[in-house]
Amino acid sequence: MKIAIFEEIKIKIFPIIKVAFAISSIRERKCQLLYILRFIHIQMKEDLRKELMKKRKSLSDVDISRKSSQIEERLFEMNEYKESQTILFYVSYDNEVYTHNMIRKSMSEEKNVVVPVSNKENRTLILSKLDKWENLETGSYNILEPKKECIEKISLNIIDLIIVPGVGFDKQGHRIGHGMGYYDKLLKNSRDASHIGLAFELQLVDKIPTEKHDVPVEKIITEKRTINCKESRSQFL
Repeated sequence: MKIAIFEEIKIKIFPIIKVAFAISSIRERKCQLLYILRFIHIQMKEDLRKELMKKRKSLSDVDISRKSSQIEERLFEMNEYKESQTILFYVSYDNEVYTHNMIRKSMSEEKNVVVPVSNKENRTLILSKLDKWENLETGSYNILEPKKECIEKISLNIIDLIIVPGVGFDKQGHRIGHGMGYYDKLLKNSRDASHIGLAFELQLVDKIPTEKHDVPVEKIITEKRTINCKESRSQFL
């Protein structure tokens, strides 16, 4: 996969490199090289996203159900879940780790369940309390969201635990999403909540290209294990 990605980038980027080195001005050359590095970073991330989406889509409904149940069991055994009163869940779609049962069970345990509503204008998430599953309807991006008349806005500051989706993760907790930045902004502004990512094993990679503003999750739960990302980052350093 890495070789294929490199070859594709090489084909796209080499003509730009030739132009950059043909420029006589050192300042212009530096600007071109910075642009090239940025282009490579974005392209690597996009190619990785496509590859991981393809892998996830290969899972059958039976696989998703079985693996998600194993992930759910691990989540509900964690102290972060047990000690949290207000939990932000993503509402799964498109072969993500299935959270619908988790949400229902959390509500039955009298947890305060919060779900996101996508604001397409500024690509941010509005957080809404969810009292009943029946209050959801298909919204932005074909994801279930609270009906307009059922939206009850909740401050990010009172969230104890955020369950984070992702197209892929590495063991250090870095994630790659759909490229629209909704959760990047949310996690950046979340100071007190625990951040736990849910993923299938096939969504894990060795390294995800990162930027300074990226906020890693603290733990990742898969069907086989729970990864302590803080420990992984310290070992990586």
